[in-house]
Amino acid sequence: MVLRAPLWTSRHQAGLALAEAFADRRGLSGDTTLVALPRGGVPVAAAMASRLELPMVTWSVRKIADPRWPELAIGAVATGGVVVWRHGAGGRQRTTTATEHGWLRDQERELERRHRLFGDPPGDQLRGRHLIVVDDGIATGMTVKAALLSLRQVGPASLALAVPVVDREVAGELDRLVERMEALAVVGDLQAVGLWFGHFEQLSDRQVLALLEGARRACDHPHLPHR
Repeated sequence: MVLRAPLWTSRHQAGLALAEAFADRRGLSGDTTLVALPRGGVPVAAAMASRLELPMVTWSVRKIADPRWPELAIGAVATGGVVVWRHGAGGRQRTTTATEHGWLRDQERELERRHRLFGDPPGDQLRGRHLIVVDDGIATGMTVKAALLSLRQVGPASLALAVPVVDREVAGELDRLVERMEALAVVGDLQAVGLWFGHFEQLSDRQVLALLEGARRACDHPHLPHR
């Protein structure tokens, strides 16, 4: 099958499609949690939460980039002191550069701000649970890899990854870090995640908080009809 962008009108629509892939987890709120990566993963996870009747939390992670090329991730930082660099050991020079120029510290501060603002849970609340990590798309894989390594530290029962679109090469790397991976579209040389959505706005903190509040209310009333 030939995939042509865009495939979804919005992150919400992609989330509903991903919910179908995880229909076997529907209603298993006693041991399963959706873990959204802010900001883009939140509307995807919110749509999944509404269909699957599962609790949803955030797990903040930050891309590290050279300010001259802000869209290109050279690394990422996540909770628990996890830092990953592009090209692994070959990224040592990037480590030095990012540290010397303060790029790493800037993102560590932003990580902490988001952790507090979005209410990321302490790791012990996720221990022993089946975690479904959700993002809106994966190009380089840096932020998702950092998130998965960070979440593995909390001792989950299992880690799954749910994503609408992912680069084919990166998918192979990430698949080794999880027990289950569901991607709606696996494409070669993924340059821009946003091209696969008809509407792909940059979300504000306020929008993220509203989505989280809506998901919490829905979780408190799981028998309300879906919209």
